[in-house]
Amino acid sequence: MGQREGSGAGHIAAFTAMALIWGLTWLPMKIASEAVPPIFLAMMRFLLAALCYLAFILVKGLPLRMEQPWRVIVASLLITTGCYSLLFWGVARAPTGLSSIVNLSLMPIFLILVGALYGQERITPRRLGAIALGVLGLVMLFSGRTGTAQNGALLGLAAVALATLSYAWGGVVSRPLMRTMHPISLAFWETGIGALGLIPVSLLVEGYDPAYFAGLTDGRAIMGLTILVLGGSLGGFSIYLWLVRDWGAFRAGLYSFVSPVVAVAVGVAFANEAFGWPEAVGMAVMLSATALALTEGKRGAVAA
Repeated sequence: MGQREGSGAGHIAAFTAMALIWGLTWLPMKIASEAVPPIFLAMMRFLLAALCYLAFILVKGLPLRMEQPWRVIVASLLITTGCYSLLFWGVARAPTGLSSIVNLSLMPIFLILVGALYGQERITPRRLGAIALGVLGLVMLFSGRTGTAQNGALLGLAAVALATLSYAWGGVVSRPLMRTMHPISLAFWETGIGALGLIPVSLLVEGYDPAYFAGLTDGRAIMGLTILVLGGSLGGFSIYLWLVRDWGAFRAGLYSFVSPVVAVAVGVAFANEAFGWPEAVGMAVMLSATALALTEGKRGAVAA
């Protein structure tokens, strides 16, 4: 089997590292949101990530030219601004393990639905089954979050679901750009423009307070931003691009089965998050939906 098949131990180790990284980012995101407002935190994450991408591009001499500017802007506002304002806001209110399940399990399903609207995907009986299972699993997860005491968690999970839809929509919009732009250059533009879009959203929702910037020196914020920027945005995403090149999007997208388990385990072990039979059954159903969606699809989901 050739090198491009990526069957070596290095590829497997990289895949394991990526899945672990993306499973481990959820709890630091929530902890960091205790020190600074969540949307402000998202804005800082992507501003820092954009600067890191720019430095890499300049060092490597990659092209910075933006193809189809309006498409890039729309994709940026959906992938970064829309998705991560909702995602960070939601995770601050909902259990991290359940948030990861909702996000990673719904991603391939939403990619199919939005892709079908754009003529990029086909709705087949298998995919209809995946969509039905995904909805059923989502209902199961939400059913255990009813009542006044759980309203915050329910709203948080709903925000995570909407964030996933926004990301999938942006991913479909940006697909044509992947044929004309270097992936790191595209990541820079979508990260940077999206981060700028997060500024007015943060001001509108959270207001302005100089204490937000002081909060960035809090150990929780430093830890969270370090893991999110270096681990999630730079490390995990770079590995993903490498694996998509050598493995294909389907095999690289199988992290969707590993990362939620890691996130759930970390949330239960370190944050005492509740995880009983209703959550376990809902998780199993949603991961089954992911399996159906990925089995027939040729494109994998891209992570937060």
